[in-house]
Amino acid sequence: MPTSPEQDAPEPELPANLQFLRRLITVLTAVMIGGLVVVVALLVTRFYGDGPEMPESISLPDGTEATAFTKGEGWYAVVTKDNTILIFDAMTGQLKQTIAIE
Repeated sequence: MPTSPEQDAPEPELPANLQFLRRLITVLTAVMIGGLVVVVALLVTRFYGDGPEMPESISLPDGTEATAFTKGEGWYAVVTKDNTILIFDAMTGQLKQTIAIE
């Protein structure tokens, strides 16, 4: 079957600046897709991780009611309803420090 002259003709060469632009867009697209994959992977690993270790139970002084909790390395703190921060040792659970918020 004979081929038409249009099918046999090579594609015309693009100018150098258009070839550069085509490569640049391809590279930028690949980088954006890679970045999106990294962001999604980081979000998934952060949300589905084990999370921080929480103490089994916290013994608060009589008459105090907790409103907030935070944990640091080697300690955890409880903010009470009467604006006091109670800092406990993470290993022993003993009260280490009391801070009154004014």
